[in-house]
Order: sequence, then C-alpha cells, then structure tokens
Amino acid sequence: MGIDEGVRRPRGTNRDGWESELDFAELERIFPRYVGPGPRYTSYPTVPVWTGAFEPDDHARALRALPSDAEISLYAHVPFCASLCHFCACNRVITRDPDLPERYLQTIEAELDLARAELPGRLRCGQLHWGGGTPTHLHPRQIERLFRAMSDRFDLVPGAEISIEVDPRVTTAEQVDVLADCGFNRISLGVQDTNEETQRAIHRIQPFSMTRGLTERARARGIERVNYDLIYGLPHQTVESFAGTLDEVLSARPDRIALYGYAHVTWVAKQQRGFERGDLPDPARRIEIFLSAIRRLADAGYRAIGMDHFALPEDELARALDSGTLRRNFMGYTTREGVDVLAFGPSAISETRDAYVQVEKDLPRWFAEVEAGRLATTRGIWLTPDDRARRWIIGRIMCEARLSAAEVEGRFGGCFRDDFAAALDRLRALEKDGLVELSENGDLVVTGVGRVLLRHVAMAFDAHLDPEAAQSARTFSQTV
Repeated sequence: MGIDEGVRRPRGTNRDGWESELDFAELERIFPRYVGPGPRYTSYPTVPVWTGAFEPDDHARALRALPSDAEISLYAHVPFCASLCHFCACNRVITRDPDLPERYLQTIEAELDLARAELPGRLRCGQLHWGGGTPTHLHPRQIERLFRAMSDRFDLVPGAEISIEVDPRVTTAEQVDVLADCGFNRISLGVQDTNEETQRAIHRIQPFSMTRGLTERARARGIERVNYDLIYGLPHQTVESFAGTLDEVLSARPDRIALYGYAHVTWVAKQQRGFERGDLPDPARRIEIFLSAIRRLADAGYRAIGMDHFALPEDELARALDSGTLRRNFMGYTTREGVDVLAFGPSAISETRDAYVQVEKDLPRWFAEVEAGRLATTRGIWLTPDDRARRWIIGRIMCEARLSAAEVEGRFGGCFRDDFAAALDRLRALEKDGLVELSENGDLVVTGVGRVLLRHVAMAFDAHLDPEAAQSARTFSQTV
C-alpha cells in the first residue's frame, strides 16, 4: 500500500490513541482475508433477521413496557430530498412537491399521538435527533412545527442534546436561525468529499466555501457543536485526493468527524451501478485511503471513537469513551447509556430494552396506516435473554474494544466460556492474525489492527449470522 509504517507499539489497546499502534505491514498481509460483507451493528439482532410477523399490537406492547420514569431518545426521519446523491442508500423521497412535507407533518403528529397513547407516562427526552433524507428540506415554519410537535409531547431535560443532519447545499441562514431559536445545539453537515471530480460522479456539487459558510453561521448563532460526515471509497478517490479533502475539513475544525466506508449496495440503490465501470477504488486503495485518513486525523488532535468516529478531546463522545458510557444505536455512537429510542417517520426504527421495531418505509403506505389510526409497524423482533446478552457484548466490543468475562457473568449469569464457546473458537482464529488478545478466562482486548476490522470481531458473537450466506446474499455492506 505504500503507507509509512511509522513507530510501531506493542500490541494491545487503550482508550486513547489506538491508531498509533497500527502495524500497516501486518494489515497489508492479512487484509485480503477480511474483505467481505458484514453488519455495522447499530442493532443486535441485525435488521435482516427481524420478522414481518411483528404486529402493531407488538409495537404497542413494547411501548407500554417502558418505565414511566424512563429517559428516552427521540428520532424523526425526514425522508425528502430535492435531488438524488448517487452514492446514497438511505430511505429518501426525491421531490419538489410542496404539499408532501405538509402532509408529512400532519401524519407524524398523528404518529406521535398514537405512540403517546400507549406510553406509561410523559417521558423525559435527553436526546432528540433528526435525520433523513434532508431534514432542512423543510422550510423554517415547518422546522419549528416539527420541533414543537415533539417537544410538546415529550419533556426535554435540561442540557438535552438536540441535533440535526443538514445538507449545506439547501440549508439557508434563515433555517439556521430557526434551528438555533428552537434550541438545536449540534448540527451534522454532509460533506462526503470536497474533490470536484468525485462530487461530479456522486451528483453532489458542494464547494467547501458553502460548507464553511454554513459552519460559521451555525457557530455564530450559538450552535457551537458541529459534525462533518465524510465517506471513503467513493469514485475517483485516491490517497492524495482525500488528503486534500481532509486539508479543507480540518481547516474548519469540526468537533466530530464521521468517516464512513462507502456502502456499495446496488440491490438497494440502483443508481450506484454506474460506479461499477472502474471508478471505485479497489480494496487495497480503499483501505489505504482509510488508514491514511486515520493517521492524519490523529496528527490533527482527534481521538478515534469506535470504528468510524473521531472527536476532539473535549467533545462529549471522547468524554463518554473515558467514562465507559459510550454506546451505539441507529443514530451511531452516542453518549446516552441504556436509553430507549423512540423513532418516528417512514422507515424509522425504535429500540427498547425488550424489542426493535421498524415502521413502514414506503411513504404512501406510511401515510395510509397512520391516517387510519394505526401504528405503521412493518417488522421487528422481541429479544430473548441470549439476544440481550449478545447485544451487550457486541456493544462493548464496538464501543470499548474490550470485554470482561466476569462482567458478562455478573450481568447475565452462567459461565462465559461455556455459554460463548463457539464465539471464543472463532476469536482464536482472529487472535492468530493479531486482531484480538484473549486471556485464559475469556477476557478480550481488541488490538490496533483489530480496530480497523472491528466488525469482524463483533461478528464472532452473532448467533444469527451465517457467514457463508452473508457472503453470497445481498445483505450487508463491506466491512472496511
């Protein structure tokens, strides 16, 4: 790959600076064996094993089971976009019809009321997030209406994180002003790549001056916490071109940077098929871009969080990493430990201590179900005791890169080495490649090399995963 290996440190990892332990020559040697699909583990069990037999009555029962004094996270999915970004596999509706957002707002208000009717009390909200789609497809009055619809039905706790994903190409100064007036205190800007050739290929022309201007406007209005989302593995990317992207991004000093691998899932996003003519980086170049970016972000003072997030040391994610309260859910890495997520809007996924629930993805069907007075449940799963234990274990691996056998036994009972013998057998193969270190009793530490392949470490504990089927089926994106 031609990456300067730098100073190698002994294997093993801690909560700060795992990227400095990377043995790039070793990664070059073993990486071909780990090229393949795998879950991102924003949930466990993962979505493909959920069942369509999970009915609206199950959904309502999961809501009723929440404690009346619970602190929750709220999520709203705003599906609308004015144009299609060719890399995108998110659930979105491309439209310029002004009537659709109005109907969406009426329907999500009704959906909120349907959920509130099942909940045991007026729950407190410690985290509110909007994703998409493009939430700033809504004009200022609509933004305020959606915020009031959620905050009037759930009490925002003091200091709640209130965040939104925005597209700098369509987000105006007036929208930023309304977001600030509503109390939004974190804004996540989709950047992806600043190279013009790559932007043309993905149908997203966005000069960095536009991104910087929106960043400055948000900070001037008191939305001081700014995230940037980047994607590696896009068409025409090279180590050199992505270094140019990082030069521009780092000049704005965002609080967090999410560095996602491009998910080439043409069975979901047919427009991606145009990338298959040879424009995509091959696996070796893709990992080279990723590893070079890790080195650059570390040199710039960012701490590596989990598998794809980087944060300044004073950011809440870095503090959660230090305190052991870092968690992962469908909103990515989060600072809220043990919090149920209630999600609204088409395709939204809720997570409770007992179940996962997804509502209807198709916008017309979502409209029809909710307008008929029904929760638009499309699939879900009740968690078994084994699921809960494995969810906790996988969460520790994805967030802490370590696992204590005694802690698992203290929380869930049983004998760790007996109950997870198959997982430990799979991990021993990874240990030979230097991804993990295992103790005699089953304690696990993920190495620097293993951090790059973190999803493979978590996959060892996935009782629902058939690796051979995952390789052949159109189910998951590439793990790196």
